[in-house]
Amino acid sequence: MKIIQTLKNSDRTVLEMHLGQLFFGAVCQFAGVFFVRNQAQYAASLWIGVAFSMAGVLHMAHTLDRALPLGEAGAKIISRGYFFRYAVILFVTAVSAVSGVLNPLVVFLGYMSMKVTAYLQPLTHKGLNRLFHETDPVPEPLPEEGAQEEEQALSEGNIQS
Repeated sequence: MKIIQTLKNSDRTVLEMHLGQLFFGAVCQFAGVFFVRNQAQYAASLWIGVAFSMAGVLHMAHTLDRALPLGEAGAKIISRGYFFRYAVILFVTAVSAVSGVLNPLVVFLGYMSMKVTAYLQPLTHKGLNRLFHETDPVPEPLPEEGAQEEEQALSEGNIQS
């Protein structure tokens, strides 16, 4: 139960992304069994790409946590983080291409698990809600928003007093 409590207290979006990345990596690993001759190189390349993708998600979350409270000034921090992540993956892909130890296309496939996981995130969110026995809160308008909408409806004649 300590594991579930630790997971509940972690950043849910990062957790959901990491679970999706691991799932995508497992699916690609399974598919590679049928289509790839050099299994060891494929597996190493794939999981290094997934590992860099997971590190990229952590870096993105850290960058957003630092930048969002700054408002407009945070745009530079977000841009620098974006370029840093892409410089790292370009470097890793280039080194894998030059060294010949890893397959650069498969490394890039593993890194793209970040993109696929963004689409899978609503599904992992629902799955974790079931695991943790939680539900999402129902959004309600703020008091001033509700009053403005009511005033607008009254002025348009949509609501009878």
